[in-house]
Amino acid sequence: MQMSRLVNSRLRSAAVAGAATVLLAGAGVLAASPAQAAPRPCPGAGEGDPARCAQVIGIDPGSALVMRTEPRYGSTAVARYDNGQWLEVECWTTGDPDADGHGYRYWMRVSTARAWGYVNDWYLDTGGPGTWKQILPPC
Repeated sequence: MQMSRLVNSRLRSAAVAGAATVLLAGAGVLAASPAQAAPRPCPGAGEGDPARCAQVIGIDPGSALVMRTEPRYGSTAVARYDNGQWLEVECWTTGDPDADGHGYRYWMRVSTARAWGYVNDWYLDTGGPGTWKQILPPC
């Protein structure tokens, strides 16, 4: 029996919507979030290397995480980083709340081979204070 075009079209729309839902749910499971990660050995670190690293996350497309000389947004910009880039995490402190309005005041002193400074921890996959306070010292 042949289906009408309307029924066939609705079935295809439902299948596409279902597939999109599954893909979006899967993306949520795979995306890193502070609750799912922690400072960890840096990529390429040798055995016993105490350095700890985190990845930049949660930065809007077309934007960047700005490393600053102090844990406040009015301080001098040192460098810019995109989602997925690795930063060595040295210690934590408090400062200005995150730029997206969550009120999160923890900042990390971080470094790369070319720069060091501070970034708001909201944008790193460190796992939050309950996780990193056990690993990292205050600055």
